[in-house]
Parts: sequence; C-alpha cells; structure tokens
Amino acid sequence: MASRVVFDHVTRIYPGNDKPSVDDLNLTIEPGEFLVLVGPSGCGKSTTLRMLAGLEEVNKGHIYIDDKDVTNVQAKDRDIAMVFQNYALYPHMTVRDNMGFALKIAGVDKATINKRVEEAAKILDLTEFLERKPKALSGGQRQRVAMGRAIVRNPKVFLMDEPLSNLDAKLRVQTRTQIAALQRKLQVTTLYVTHDQTEALTMGDRIAVIKLGVLQQVGAPTELYDRPENVFVAGFIGSPSMNISTHPVVNGMAMVGDDAITLPPQAVDKLTAEDGGKIILGFRPEDARLVGPEVAEAFQLKVLNVEDLGSDGYVYGNIITDGSAAESTTMMSDQNKMTTIRVNPRQLPMPGDVVRVQVDPAKMHLFAPSTERRLN
Repeated sequence: MASRVVFDHVTRIYPGNDKPSVDDLNLTIEPGEFLVLVGPSGCGKSTTLRMLAGLEEVNKGHIYIDDKDVTNVQAKDRDIAMVFQNYALYPHMTVRDNMGFALKIAGVDKATINKRVEEAAKILDLTEFLERKPKALSGGQRQRVAMGRAIVRNPKVFLMDEPLSNLDAKLRVQTRTQIAALQRKLQVTTLYVTHDQTEALTMGDRIAVIKLGVLQQVGAPTELYDRPENVFVAGFIGSPSMNISTHPVVNGMAMVGDDAITLPPQAVDKLTAEDGGKIILGFRPEDARLVGPEVAEAFQLKVLNVEDLGSDGYVYGNIITDGSAAESTTMMSDQNKMTTIRVNPRQLPMPGDVVRVQVDPAKMHLFAPSTERRLN
C-alpha cells in the first residue's frame, strides 16, 4: 500500500536566521503520487525534503506519513529511501553489494537480499553490471545503482534530491523517462526536488512551486502552464518562458507600445488604486502570431534576433513605443527582456524588420501589479 505524506503548517528557521527557509508549508502528497517540488536555488525545496527525511528539525508544525506523526521520529525509523545528486556509492563494493547494503545492515537474510537486488537490477537494466565496482560504470549507470539501492528497501516514500543534475543533457532526458516510468510501475509515493522546470513538467503527476520558502501553487503540469496563479509561477513554468510586461490601461485597453489591445472587462474591474492604472500582461510565445497591417489589436515589434530550430522558429524583439523600439518592462524571462514569438520556421522575418504581433485574446494571462496575482 502506498503512503500518504502530509506537511501541516511546517516551518523551518535555521539558527542565526530571522527569516524562515520554509514558511508555513501545507502540502499533501497522495498515496502513490509523483510530486515534483520545483523552484529556484535557495527557495527551500531541499530543506522541505530533508525535513521529511528527518535530517532537518521542524521548528513549527507537523509531518505525517500515513496518519503517523513523524515530526520527531529519527530518520532511520521513518521508512523512507533517498536518492541524492551525488550517488553516494561505496567505491570498494560491487554494484550488488551497494544495492543490498541497507538490507544487510537491517539483518535481512542473504537469499532475500539477492532476490530483491536481482529484481531491481532487472527493472533498471543493471543485471550485467552487478559484479562491477562503481568506478567501472558511467554516470547514468551509477545513478541507476543509487535508484536500485532505494528500490530494494521497498520504502513507504522515495525522496529524490536533484538526481539528474550530474548527468549530461541527453542522458538526463533518458533517465528522466526511466525514473517516471519506474515510479508508475512501483507506485511508491515520491517527492522529487529539482530546479529544472522541464523536468517538473515532464515527470510530475502534480507540481508544487515554491519561492523563498513559501508555496506558490500546486497542481497538474497543464494547470500550472495554462493558469498560473501569480507572476512568479507564470514566469517560472514553461520554456521559453512566458512574455510578461507591464502596460498602462486606458479606457479598458492595454497600451502595448503605440498600440492598444482590448482587455476583458472583468479583469479590468478587479484592478485597484494600488495598481496605478497599469496591468501586467503575459502571453506564451506560441500564443501569438505575426499578422499583416490590416489586422487590428496587434502591436509592433522590432526584430533583434531570430532562431530556426528546424521544427520551430523563434523571433526575439522589442515592442515599439513612440516610433522607436524600447526595451519592454519585462519582469522576468530567459530572453534578456526581449519579447519572444514562436512562428513557423519557414516564415522567419529578418533581424531589423518591424513585424506586427497579435496575441490570442483567449490565451492572455493578466495580473494585478500591486499583488502580482491573477486577474482572469
């Protein structure tokens, strides 16, 4: 039976810090669920994982595994298995001994250990490497041994802390698929920590986004992609990231450079005096298209760079204001404050061109500048 994990108002303040590293976290991981905890470096995701593992103390709140309060239970008594970024294998032991070591310490008989190790090795394609030492393995194989060591323990919960960050790009994609498929097969409740939002989107049943110790939003990958609760989640999830910029609102329209775009009245009605007559407009690169001069509700973009990826084309540029291309007040994006549009690679404009861009009105993301929370 898979286990349920509950963080109930959990706070962790490190000694000498006045600000919590994890602040009043409420989060439930359902039995058998693969939950990915994602956020930038230093946001508190590893601290959350370590509190569940029993490696960090909890200053406030409680952690439950299957209705049992484990807040003050020692790490070794929590029945969880961890996979770290740096494999942590014993170099003098064979793969077989590395994988079975925890069971050996726990006093499990040899026949059972061998049976479990061989089953795990079969799942992970490691059977032919069982008698090798770690130094004779590649990075990806070592990471699979570390996974195998966790699997043979048959724990209540898997904890994975950035397990792919030491692998090269191609191997990461491969291992990512393997881990996700493996977790579905084993049905063990899993908390997976990463700063890589692509990993989060492709692996998780649900994603929890955390920023500066505070949980921002929890939901299925498509939910976070299509309906981000606030500006931070909007800019963090998705690659290339969402175009997010602030514009004055005049007569219910957003002034994007010299052009006006109609806003839904129910979103405009939610703006308050604190918003200073402005609105934050977000749209994904794929939710806009290049249009001709006859199309209304479009804005002008001065093209600075284009990329042809074969399957996709990307146009990068600045919105034109008062006849010149000013850097838009983009809040966050990977694209150096440039607006990004995804286009058919056979129709790429040239750098220096001025193009007109229309955003799909149904796919606009609108936020209030004062709270950075979603309006529509």
